[in-house]
Amino acid sequence: MGRWEPGARERLVVAAVDLFTEQGYDATTVAQIAERAGVTKSTFFRHFPDKRELLVAGQETLSRLLTEGIADAPADASPLEAVAAGLERASSAMGPMSRELAPRLKAAVAASAELQERDALKSVSLAAAMTTALVARGIPDPTAALAGELGVLAFKRGYAQWSEGDRDGKDALAGYTLAALDELRAASASLG
Repeated sequence: MGRWEPGARERLVVAAVDLFTEQGYDATTVAQIAERAGVTKSTFFRHFPDKRELLVAGQETLSRLLTEGIADAPADASPLEAVAAGLERASSAMGPMSRELAPRLKAAVAASAELQERDALKSVSLAAAMTTALVARGIPDPTAALAGELGVLAFKRGYAQWSEGDRDGKDALAGYTLAALDELRAASASLG
């Protein structure tokens, strides 16, 4: 086992998702995850504080990309146009590994109340980050909060459709998240 092998973080995530799917979250230990990933337990703990955090490994990056995209949107962009810019930036960072892991990750989360709770907290955190970025652009808080929530919903819907699509396809996640945002925009307009 190499001490500083490249890709250890990614291998840990893949190993954890596989083990959670095979034997359940509660039955999986950190030692098993580390062994499957070909690293030591101390390497595991250099990357993650506990096994629960494996499934939200990219949350900080996702949040940062969403907020950077919102901040960099044109000054005259509407709140949902700014959210679209954030979705496009964040979605462009997700590639084949994310698509490959999505069905297994979904199954692991569905099978564990603890992981469902963590997934819900992730959504709340992403909505709060987008809301804060929109408020920083001068968007009133209620409008920013609604746009942030729609952004999270669009990301989740787009990600689900993308991950269930053709695994060998070259279609990008951004197209799915932006289409989902357009659908939600149209749906919200019909609420009247």
